[in-house]
Amino acid sequence: MTKVAVIGGGITGVTTAYALAKRGVDVTLIERHRYAAMETSFANGGQLSASHAEVWNHKYTILNALKWMARRDAPLLLHPRPGWHKLSWFAEFLAAMPHYERNTIATARMAIDAREHLFAWAADEAIDFDHRRAGILHVYRERAGFERAAGVSRLLAKGGLVRRAVTPDDMRAIEPALAGEFFGGYYTDSDSTGDIHKFTSGLADACARRGVACRYGQSITSLKPENGRVRVTTDADSSVFDATVICAGTASRAMAAMLGDHVNVYPVKGYSITVHLDDAASRAGAPSVSLLDDATKLVSSRLGADRLRVAGTAEFNGENRDIRADRVAPLLRWVERHFPQVHTRRVIPWAGLRPMLPAMLPKVGAGLAPGVFYNTGHGHLGWTLAAATAEMVGDAVTAQARS
Repeated sequence: MTKVAVIGGGITGVTTAYALAKRGVDVTLIERHRYAAMETSFANGGQLSASHAEVWNHKYTILNALKWMARRDAPLLLHPRPGWHKLSWFAEFLAAMPHYERNTIATARMAIDAREHLFAWAADEAIDFDHRRAGILHVYRERAGFERAAGVSRLLAKGGLVRRAVTPDDMRAIEPALAGEFFGGYYTDSDSTGDIHKFTSGLADACARRGVACRYGQSITSLKPENGRVRVTTDADSSVFDATVICAGTASRAMAAMLGDHVNVYPVKGYSITVHLDDAASRAGAPSVSLLDDATKLVSSRLGADRLRVAGTAEFNGENRDIRADRVAPLLRWVERHFPQVHTRRVIPWAGLRPMLPAMLPKVGAGLAPGVFYNTGHGHLGWTLAAATAEMVGDAVTAQARS
């Protein structure tokens, strides 16, 4: 039986381990934390959002970044401090701009494919993750943003996704709790939401039941190709595997370098708040439908009856994990502005580092050395894409084992 190490216990690592275990592979999952889903897969925006598949490699993103540079609370914050990693990432980001349309369409297709697998796995393993199939509503305050979204919708349609334009009256019917003045919106009824931490933890338990050896609390110290296989050394032991899949989020770049590969993942920090809906008024006044506010780049998801998750922003500041009050404040103000009946007495802030590749597409498949594979760099869409890319890398690993 093929022995495979999967490095990383977030959403991509756990889905990869599960996909391989279902194929009859002998899997060892290695995670530096004591539990699965303790970093970027802990408290994200909650959206399973094919409608958010547009890649960022567009002049619109560049212009906004320049416009917002002087604002500490900007949706996209680029710290001016130079560094080779950041400079090389942005050079590759600019080089990928001609592929904006192709990559957006490809991302939408992956997101649609991922739904089938994720929903089936949750049903097969009886995982309760506060899944809500109420669609996602994109909201726009101004005509310009709404009209630009029409072009994005045409691209998404080429990838197989249907989302429809809605009027302000339609928006109030879809989500009656939403307050504010809007020009219009787009609604994708096939999108959904759920708690990524609950799902990943539940699937990690399912992996263990299926025979996956889960080695938590172990950090990688060395990865080395060895006679067509890979030696994986942690701070606990050293073992040789027929194949190794790197699913290590922002640590993937350094691990790839050990194996002779260039995987230019950059950590892009995002923030979230979890608003606890402790009283009847808050539960009634919170949205049931998931939202994406284009102007502020914030998303919201209702998680069960008594939690509202609001997330967003993008901060280019290296491996910094600090939770900054001035970055959390816009999320809180957004809730108070658009859902004034929601009490914000009990709010938990969080920050995580999204592993982003310059072309905004994940690295999925074989590396240069035999036995080396990657499933990493999903950026802001790890929750949305993970089940599809896990299947893709599962096929690649088993195909190599048969050859």
